[in-house]
Amino acid sequence: MRRSAVFLLASMLTACGTGLPVGNTKAVENVVSANGHTPLEMDGYTASKLDALLKERSAINPDDIGQMNNLISREFLGRPYSANRLQGSATTPEALVVDFRGLDCFTYLDYVEALRKSNNQADFFKNLIQTRYVNGNLDYLHRRHFFTDWSQAEQKLADDVTAQISPHAVTVVKRLNRKADGSAYLPGVPMTERTITYIPSAFVNDHVISRLQTGDYVGIYTQLAGLDVTHTGFFINKDEGPVLRNASSKKKNREVVDSPFKDYIAKTPGIVVLRARQSVPEVQ
Repeated sequence: MRRSAVFLLASMLTACGTGLPVGNTKAVENVVSANGHTPLEMDGYTASKLDALLKERSAINPDDIGQMNNLISREFLGRPYSANRLQGSATTPEALVVDFRGLDCFTYLDYVEALRKSNNQADFFKNLIQTRYVNGNLDYLHRRHFFTDWSQAEQKLADDVTAQISPHAVTVVKRLNRKADGSAYLPGVPMTERTITYIPSAFVNDHVISRLQTGDYVGIYTQLAGLDVTHTGFFINKDEGPVLRNASSKKKNREVVDSPFKDYIAKTPGIVVLRARQSVPEVQ
């Protein structure tokens, strides 16, 4: 049965961490400071896992972004899916939350992107702030609430290669954060008019898939007003075939999984493809 628009919207807003105001986060074991003044919430499991991931990351060629994204993201396979891990709203102070006990599709991308650039915990906290917040401004209004913020907001993290991958790419103009009735999905966040390019799923064939690269960031395009995508993940080429590695909210999964790429995309409106940059200039 086709999922209704309401269900799709609920899935996106809860499953993929758009930053809707939420209740109290779970108690954490460790409250420290990331840079002397930024509140950082991180539990003991996450701190140990972070150290282990940083150690493994040090053995990977940092110039091979695809392999970095593949190997780092693989370490989260089987992690439980959990929505609304971040803390902050237009009326609640933002905190830097690092929580590997459960992931949604967007925080999953955040963590892998920050990890691949980091040699130690201090690097990771700094890079997570640069990844999650435009120009490193750690507050709710500067949080990258939308997938295409990675390629179109200031201090770009990735390049939008969607149009380069397929001649059948379609371009539309959307008013992000504005519902069809004119109200906002995210109170306090300004509406942004943005050009979105996507490849309709009917044209995501073997040729298009051959032009994707391991480690590419894939967003599942939505026709809903005010949103660019409803889900995100990593494109990974495996020996047994390409997959979308994603923090899945589907009832049968509820964890980070590898989903057969072609089958998964065939059931969606289409894809937006971003490709990570080698480095991002630090904001002074």
